[in-house]
Amino acid sequence: MYTPENVMPLIEEYQTILNENKTTYKETIVNALVRESEWSTSAAEHLHRLVKDNGVFMLRNALALSIVLGVEDGELGFYST
Repeated sequence: MYTPENVMPLIEEYQTILNENKTTYKETIVNALVRESEWSTSAAEHLHRLVKDNGVFMLRNALALSIVLGVEDGELGFYST
């Protein structure tokens, strides 16, 4: 079961995707996220940009603050059920 505090299943999923696609090339990563993780193209591109622009330090803190504030889906509305 996924909880925001437990990101290990997501890390494992994305590690598998990157290992299978053997790339760090943006378009290949975005296409793999769309195909294998069911992201929309715009959301996958946004995710990739967040990672490149912010890195783990900022995103880890953003995750922690999101959990404390109870923000599951932000104003951009990328979350899908």
